[in-house]
Amino acid sequence: MIYAKYINANGKKVFRIDPRIILFSSLFMGILASVPKILRIQITLGELMIDFSISFLYSLFVWYFNIYSLPKFSIQTISTSFFNKKLLISLSLGIVVMAALVFLHHIIFPKYGFNTMILMYEFRAVLINLTIYMFLYLLYQSYNSQQISLELEQIRTDNLHAQYELLKQQINPHFLFNSLNTLKSMIDIKDESSGDFVVRLADFYRFTLDNRKLDLIPLKKELAILDAYVFLLISRFEDGIEFKIDIQEELLNSYIPPFTLQLLCENCIKHNIVSLAHPLIIKLYSEDEYIIIENNFQPKNTPQESAGIGIENIRERYRHFAEKELIILQNGINFTVKLPIVNESFSNRR
Repeated sequence: MIYAKYINANGKKVFRIDPRIILFSSLFMGILASVPKILRIQITLGELMIDFSISFLYSLFVWYFNIYSLPKFSIQTISTSFFNKKLLISLSLGIVVMAALVFLHHIIFPKYGFNTMILMYEFRAVLINLTIYMFLYLLYQSYNSQQISLELEQIRTDNLHAQYELLKQQINPHFLFNSLNTLKSMIDIKDESSGDFVVRLADFYRFTLDNRKLDLIPLKKELAILDAYVFLLISRFEDGIEFKIDIQEELLNSYIPPFTLQLLCENCIKHNIVSLAHPLIIKLYSEDEYIIIENNFQPKNTPQESAGIGIENIRERYRHFAEKELIILQNGINFTVKLPIVNESFSNRR
């Protein structure tokens, strides 16, 4: 890498140019600046080396002066303008430094008379300074653009995770309330399956506690969660709801964000009529590269208010973990959600 991130003692990010880049570019500047001298017929090797030395040392100075004048510990004071006060200071100080280098070499090697070419060296100093400053400016702007992008991505991920946690906290109490009402009714009529209902309810919340901090879980584990959830729904709605599940066995080891299927089933019940006269049929199956959940579309006469957080949350989570987009289809007969299959290579992404 041309530039790299470093962490200082305070844990802050620091911009740094690879020293090898500084050295080689300064050597190149020294050689390039000496080309006019090389083209001269009458020139000694000593005079050429001294001319190269002046440009090389000046290039090193320009590099390090501009690097150490950067806002190294923060990206808040970055100037987006190329022509600014810092460039003016660099050029002004560069003129002084170049004059000092020329007179120093004249004192050490008086026979070459470098002091008589001071204007030529000052012009060379301005060109070198502008070239290095422009290169460093582009690198630094690129570096900070990357840092901002990374920070925005981290904020988006954190916000998504917070929304997901909030969503789970909203769903589970609501579902628990309905489940306890169903259990009470079963106990009142002395339903023999009430014991199984309690066991499945406990299983569902055990799955919730075990997987609440995970971003992805195997599909077979999600189906186990769904199985407990489906039992509870059938106990509540009886023949008013029907589930048909047909997932290819080879897909059971793929991954899915936890509680995705449970949330989609909850949405089906929330927005559609569920009754003995109009059973709600929910189908879960696999096709091509998707897990598909589909229900017959029979919206309630009085639509229930929805903030749309559930579907949008699932969509955002799949954008983070899958290569394909979540697809939603509605044709007036069926409502379909197609979930892209998440491969094992994405299972460790955060």
